Amino acid sequence: MILSIILGIVAALADVVGGMILVRREWPQHYLRYFVALGAGFMMAVAFLEMVPDSLKFQSQWEPVLVLAGYCAIHLLEHTITPHFHFGEETHGHEFVSAHTGNSVLAGLAAHALFDGVAIGSGFVLSNLLGWLIFIAIFLHKMPEGFTVASVMMASGRSRRTALVSAIVLALATVIGVLLISLLPGWVEVGLPLSAGVAIYVAATDLVPEVNREPGIRMALVFFLGVGLFLAIKLLAPQL
Repeated sequence: MILSIILGIVAALADVVGGMILVRREWPQHYLRYFVALGAGFMMAVAFLEMVPDSLKFQSQWEPVLVLAGYCAIHLLEHTITPHFHFGEETHGHEFVSAHTGNSVLAGLAAHALFDGVAIGSGFVLSNLLGWLIFIAIFLHKMPEGFTVASVMMASGRSRRTALVSAIVLALATVIGVLLISLLPGWVEVGLPLSAGVAIYVAATDLVPEVNREPGIRMALVFFLGVGLFLAIKLLAPQL
């Protein structure tokens, strides 16, 4: 348990490093658009190729329902519980995404970061070798994750401090996930599919429409680059 917590903290720090890389220098708005597109592709790949398949391994008929419930919960929050909000309404001319979208992205990535920690903790429950392999795989994508959330926050007009705090939130969520699996190991069967649905909503409904506003094929290619980045990490991890 102590080893898994230590490695969870190390993985969490990679989120912070990713955020710091972005906020420590000036990034023109034009470049932020590409960062958001990259993050959208990366997040979509994480949801469909990692979170959903892992959820289905529990072999319960409720797992697909829980994925849908996670998706619907965010839709309910954005368009029903807070009816004063209409997507795109809060976007200013000099901003790429709305402040509300930035919050949704943070929530979706925080859910994913939480289960990064859950995965590390779960691996060490089964064996040290599996725990180390999962840690390496997660550590490799932590820096792009922190970079992504910071870029989305800055693209929505937030300050550099807020962008860095958002990366720290992901780091804390990762550590909480490691601790959580030690106390409530059975919770992962419900939480993972729910967070998969949240991630799908954020990537497909919030981010991709913003990416599609840019004319031409460049933004689409950057989106696919985000998908390719996750696939490269997925292929590299077993070799380490």
